[in-house]
Amino acid sequence: MTEPEIIAALRLQSIPNIGDITAKKLIAHCGSPKAVFEDKLHHLLKIDGIGRQTLKDLFEPGYLDEAEREHQFLSKEGITPLYFMDEGYPNQLKHCVDGPILLFQRGNIDLKHRKIISVVGTRNVTNYGTSFCETFIEEIAPLNPVIVSGLAYGVDMAIQKAAMDKGLQTIACLAHGLNQIYPKAHKKYKQSIEEHGGFLTEFWSTSQPDRENFLKRNRIIAGMSEATIVVESAEKGGSLVTADLANGYNREVFAVPGRVSDKWSKGCNDLIKQQKAHMLTSAAELIYLLGWDLDPKNEKNPVQKQLFVELDPTEQSIYSYLQLNGKQLLDTVALECQLPIFKTSSTLLNMEMKGVIRPLPGKLFEAI
Repeated sequence: MTEPEIIAALRLQSIPNIGDITAKKLIAHCGSPKAVFEDKLHHLLKIDGIGRQTLKDLFEPGYLDEAEREHQFLSKEGITPLYFMDEGYPNQLKHCVDGPILLFQRGNIDLKHRKIISVVGTRNVTNYGTSFCETFIEEIAPLNPVIVSGLAYGVDMAIQKAAMDKGLQTIACLAHGLNQIYPKAHKKYKQSIEEHGGFLTEFWSTSQPDRENFLKRNRIIAGMSEATIVVESAEKGGSLVTADLANGYNREVFAVPGRVSDKWSKGCNDLIKQQKAHMLTSAAELIYLLGWDLDPKNEKNPVQKQLFVELDPTEQSIYSYLQLNGKQLLDTVALECQLPIFKTSSTLLNMEMKGVIRPLPGKLFEAI
């Protein structure tokens, strides 16, 4: 995207009453951000759903000055602007009608042909929540996914630190500009996050971490991922808003269950009870429900077949059944081996990683 087009997109982004949906309408009608400001007002007023009040500040020169100043900041700081039609813009977010027309990126983010998972939760994470984050990342690491969160205290940092420890790419979506880190205590993770992924935001350097910005930020976390996981949440909270947004975008939502007496599991249990989220106790369940397969060609974390493998009793039971009956649906394997379906799914994932069975598309598994 050329510099004049970036400045024009920034200008559109800054004008009151013109949100992302209206901006996309204008761009679609005119052909580009720059063309919007080259058109006549009476032509633009013919666009369905756009009135004079919406466009009253469109040609105010002050917003062009602001856009040029912000562009200078981006250039000086080495920040990459991502236009919503660019190849580097998160592909899933392109399908969200209210996705930002511009995102700003810093770090080493690479989303091309990558599985993306968002993980959110309470700032008051418990040992149970932290333990789940660490175990989940260990189990999902062979797929080399991108882990998205919000850099907040609690679950956000627990999942992002676990991802970095396993060498996975992680993205922190911010509710402010890239001239600062909030909370300030997490500034110590800045370099590590940039090395293992980076930062994304739609907010300018003039923005502050105000409450309403966090709510806007949540739609990016929900929209750019194939699935959103809520690890721990009270009865009300931003994580539940993110889950609702993900459901609205027709994304899969997962929630980690907890004891009914635990305050920080109430929100997750409610999501499951209200059928707004799948219950999640292991990475295997997410992999199964999303129809993902382990990729043996993964260069970062290749899964090599072992010649001699020791199986635990559960694995031996499943392996023996598959040897006798060949490929079967997952629920059939669980029933015949007298195991819960989630236990069967988790065991099959472990057996795949050991090279004992090979994965097949969808719900089928086959013994080697």
